[in-house]
Amino acid sequence: MSNVIQLSKGREKSIERFHPWIFSGAISKKPDGIKEGDVVDITDFKGAFLAQGHYADGSLAIKILTFKNELIDAEWFHNRLKAAVDLRKSIELPSKKTSAYRLVHGEGDSLPGLIVDVYAGTAVLQPHSAGMTNSLPLIVEALKGLKFKNILHKPVGKQKTEVLLGEVTNRIQIAEHGIAYNVDVLKGQKTGFFLDQRDNRKLLETYSNKKSVLNVFSYSGGFSMSAAKGGAIKVVSVDASQGALDLAEENAQLNNYSEIHSSLKVDAVPYIESMDEAFDLIVLDPPAFAKHKSARHSAIQAYRRINEAAIKKLKPGGVLFTFSCSQVVDRDLFSSTIVSAAINAGKQLQVLHHLRQPADHPVSIAHPEGEYLKGLVLRVLS
Repeated sequence: MSNVIQLSKGREKSIERFHPWIFSGAISKKPDGIKEGDVVDITDFKGAFLAQGHYADGSLAIKILTFKNELIDAEWFHNRLKAAVDLRKSIELPSKKTSAYRLVHGEGDSLPGLIVDVYAGTAVLQPHSAGMTNSLPLIVEALKGLKFKNILHKPVGKQKTEVLLGEVTNRIQIAEHGIAYNVDVLKGQKTGFFLDQRDNRKLLETYSNKKSVLNVFSYSGGFSMSAAKGGAIKVVSVDASQGALDLAEENAQLNNYSEIHSSLKVDAVPYIESMDEAFDLIVLDPPAFAKHKSARHSAIQAYRRINEAAIKKLKPGGVLFTFSCSQVVDRDLFSSTIVSAAINAGKQLQVLHHLRQPADHPVSIAHPEGEYLKGLVLRVLS
């Protein structure tokens, strides 16, 4: 018999709007002995069924899997994953020129707590909840049925990556818009590559002809390779990780861009503030400066400081691609922070593009929190 969690009166409203999260404060009754990751039935205060989800012992207590009373089994996971595959096929992923994409984007694909990225046919699973970790055997079975032959489990944190099916080496070569990349799926950041910037890298390519380009927080050189393909005359990748820069150098060699590409291991902010050289184009793609609301103020100060420094180092007519992936920093707050940075830098800017994550990172209309990536393309007027 399923564990049943009962909500307090009036706390079913978010479920009626199909929001996939339930917080602990909404719960009035839960059974003794319930465990982290258990599948639970959720009812209103009268006992009427509302949804099913994975339980967690924390503030975010339940991630909803379904608003129907149905069995969460291998067939259920197969159907959800097949729907995800069908969506990617409809937007031509994979394609002849692009072999890496996100197959499952958590709540956006009605699989909250699960990320699945695909690199040249290898599926890399990253569960973000105990419930999805417990469900890995069912997920692997479903992916096998969808013809995936190599499957990795890459846990969040410092736990070791494990091969669940097939054979996987630490380097997988992928293609993105015709550019080749080596991806370190075993030890690299996230699942190995930042797939959410694919469309934005392609856009950068169109701005790079005959430009000098500085790519800050470059990781393995995604934006750097796009700039080089676009005809940049000089590309500098900056990162604090030597391992990331080694991978960027590998990717430059792989695409015959080594003559124009160089890398620099430095702390980004003081480097930009102190450098003498001005660039035609600068990319700022930092890690999430704030993962919780308590860190939001300090994150805003960090975004303002680095953007101010970058704006000062752009040539007249220069272009800035700037991003935030902090979920707690919304689009309006990020934009106002860049306005503040421009004022402090004493520069006038034009907004050329508002940027976001691509279609293989879908967002449920009931879960706006799923839209985490925001960016601006700005041009210096004076």
